[in-house]
Amino acid sequence: GGVGKTTLAQLVYNDEKVEEYFDFKVWVCVSEDFDVVRVTKSLLESVVRNTPSATSKVWESDNLDILRVELKKNSREKRFLFVLDDLWNDNYNDWDELVSPLIDGKPGSSVIITTRQQKVAEMAKTFPIYKLDPLSDEDCWSILSKHAMENDECDASKNTALEEIGRKIARKCGGLPLA
Repeated sequence: GGVGKTTLAQLVYNDEKVEEYFDFKVWVCVSEDFDVVRVTKSLLESVVRNTPSATSKVWESDNLDILRVELKKNSREKRFLFVLDDLWNDNYNDWDELVSPLIDGKPGSSVIITTRQQKVAEMAKTFPIYKLDPLSDEDCWSILSKHAMENDECDASKNTALEEIGRKIARKCGGLPLA
């Protein structure tokens, strides 16, 4: 946790070229409490919100079959980007139930998954699997110094003392930008 998976996915999701390429984008925070009905509802609600002709409130149903049919109907023949953030569930059957309505998306449709577990990425058959490693102490220091020392008006002796303390803090962060 804290290595930057969600931040990287957000940068992709919010990129101008990505915005132009896809008909619509949807972001769902999945988390440890994976519930295929809840996630399908979230996807469907966002898809319907992005489809002017759709007026159905079918996502209020708890019937997974109805939700899946509606999700398939509303995402068919559209190029979509779905981000499933913080996925923990490595149960293939749950995953298959979630993504089966998405099979008929327009070519170029994509699903990005962020997860802490390699097993989840392998189960979801994500290609490629991109593993983020912790930052170097120098990169941590670079981020910390940019945020902590916006003001360059401090004199040199204070900056040297602050830099020494800051570098110690950066090492203690263990390469995790969120820390």
